[in-house]
Amino acid sequence: MTEKIENEERLARPLIRLAKLVGIGTSYIGQSNDYHEIDDDVLVAVLAALGVDASNDEAVETSIRTVLDERHRRLVPPTVLHTVGVQDSVLVNTGIMDVPSASITLENGQEYHGELTVGAGDGSPSYMLDGKFLANASIQLPADLPAGYHTLHITVDGRSEDAILISAPERISLLEAMEDQQLWGWMAQLYSIRSRGSWGVGDYADLKTMLVEAKKKTNADFILVNPLHAGEPVSPLTPSPYLPISRRFINFTYIRPEYVEEYGDLDEPTKSQVDGLHDQADPLNGDAQIIDRDAMWRLKMRALWLIYKAGRSAARQARFEEFKARVGAELESYATWCLCYDKWGAPSADPNSWNSRLNRDSDEVQALRQQFPDTLDFYRWLEWVAAEQLEDAQRAAKDAGMAIGIMSDMAVGVHPVGSDVWWNPERFAKGATVGAPPDYFNQQGQDWSQPPLNPIELENTGYKVYRDMVHGMFANAGAVRIDHILGLFRLWWIPEGKSAKNGAYVYYDSEIMMGILAIESARAGGVVVGEDLGVVPEYVVKSLGRHGVLGCAVEWFEQSDGEFRPPVKWREYALASVDTHDLPPAAGYLAYEHVKIRERLHLLDTSVEEFQASAVKEHNAMLSMLVDNGYLDPQLITDEQANEQAIVESLHRALKDSPSKLLAAAIVDAVGERRAQNQPGTDNEYPNWRVPLADGKGDVVPLEELFDNPRLQSLANIMNE
Repeated sequence: MTEKIENEERLARPLIRLAKLVGIGTSYIGQSNDYHEIDDDVLVAVLAALGVDASNDEAVETSIRTVLDERHRRLVPPTVLHTVGVQDSVLVNTGIMDVPSASITLENGQEYHGELTVGAGDGSPSYMLDGKFLANASIQLPADLPAGYHTLHITVDGRSEDAILISAPERISLLEAMEDQQLWGWMAQLYSIRSRGSWGVGDYADLKTMLVEAKKKTNADFILVNPLHAGEPVSPLTPSPYLPISRRFINFTYIRPEYVEEYGDLDEPTKSQVDGLHDQADPLNGDAQIIDRDAMWRLKMRALWLIYKAGRSAARQARFEEFKARVGAELESYATWCLCYDKWGAPSADPNSWNSRLNRDSDEVQALRQQFPDTLDFYRWLEWVAAEQLEDAQRAAKDAGMAIGIMSDMAVGVHPVGSDVWWNPERFAKGATVGAPPDYFNQQGQDWSQPPLNPIELENTGYKVYRDMVHGMFANAGAVRIDHILGLFRLWWIPEGKSAKNGAYVYYDSEIMMGILAIESARAGGVVVGEDLGVVPEYVVKSLGRHGVLGCAVEWFEQSDGEFRPPVKWREYALASVDTHDLPPAAGYLAYEHVKIRERLHLLDTSVEEFQASAVKEHNAMLSMLVDNGYLDPQLITDEQANEQAIVESLHRALKDSPSKLLAAAIVDAVGERRAQNQPGTDNEYPNWRVPLADGKGDVVPLEELFDNPRLQSLANIMNE
């Protein structure tokens, strides 16, 4: 039997030591419990993406020394984590006879007046730096330090240095409403649900209506929506909400023009123009086949420009100015990128493209900002209006009595030529993308094309980009779901020019990022859910539980050895659902829609007959679990097609039996939709993220009728039992 660990000879190699020193995994266990050691050329390329030279043996030795010297040259790490209510410590690099002193400036600018004592170090061997032996001492961080982002000041022998001190709660507290009971809500793809007031795509006004109606007519406590991150400013718009331009901002294409306050003050000719543009968009609302974002945005953007140019009252302008001042440079990054895209065309990986040739400080970029100040301000204004409308939706949800309201979805990363990467390229790895190693479902591995955040830069900047992003998401939501939460622990980096098979895991400081989630969720009174589906290392499971992050339980995935686990055996700390957006809705899955799609699009690694047989076996095992546990009358499976609704409802009746703190029912399941929203492994071969909400007959279900739909009401009754 082969040992599934690296041997001493491999561990002693300088390249392996260097990789581990900067957080690169040099081996891993795959989904089939198969052991892999990362090839040298992959390690060299991943190190290069981190800015570490390992091009030859001499460079490796030099880099090891450089990394160690830099760490010891600092008095303290640039980011320090403290747990509220616990007395812990931070190590300080000192001369052997030196005694450090420390003080803390709190996040609000006040000085912390408690005592900071100096203790012994950890007994590590002394380190020679610049001809001087270094040891370490410890500064005791007091238990009563409040939660927040503080500044730790260290002085040793005349040298002073600061670090960001992140003081975080030990865990994320459950909402009071979740302590002794379950909460349930809906899962919805916002763009797919249209009302008569929509412009062909569901928007923030529709979301507000959905939230209020969901509480009033079904007693739901939240709606989990697709990621609402920022996208492109002009057509064509990227359909996937999981490939955003920026995770710091929200998508302004979801604005409802008529809900902008200034719309009511328009003169009649201008209002008529806006209304006429909506009339042109209205036919899009009845299309049951495709969501046409581009047609919508070409019309809506013209309407929004008319409203913007009409001006604002002094009070409204003051609020706009306050928004710009508060968001600051980050807003300039996105607005400037939008302006460049608007005037110079779509960015690309081509070295001649404007985003490749120019940066935020380029003379051409500054000249463009000065040439088109109105257009630049328009993009700032769009972000302000979008934030207002999303905030209004969340406020309406809470006013209606929802315990959570909006549950926002956080994508794994950002578009490689988007504003986040262009404005702050130093935050991202250069020459690598994120993906996944080979597994059962993707034997070649996956490359998601997104550049990963650089963990070294995160630490050096106090995790500011992550703090700002999480804060921004909780500003207008009662919960945040983090897609692929394993990314807080490790990400599969694929070097440029390599296949997805030839990557390596790069590890992140999950404790710090969990701490940031705890601070921001506590400030918002919110909940954090981590999408932890698939193979999850045991240490990740333990960490999520220790920090109070809910995982995910999906009924179709809760199986082992060909049998489905009864929901009563599922996890308590989880968001439980029947399916996900990467599967067909329940009615479609029961009708083998997943087999038909893969056959039609030639996505199968095996024969159709073999895949169909495995799907039938899974299907029958699910029905057996439902029957055996009393959720489904066995007589109903003699004619599954005639009893489709009853079988779908039995899946949710089983869901209700789980101990999971949060339960979610999909809107598509409630109306009998069969089509998948997304087929992994495809791009334009399938209309991913462009499928409108329709019922089992293929007829559009408008928002005005949604929560009175008899089938939806029947499912809601089960969720409320």
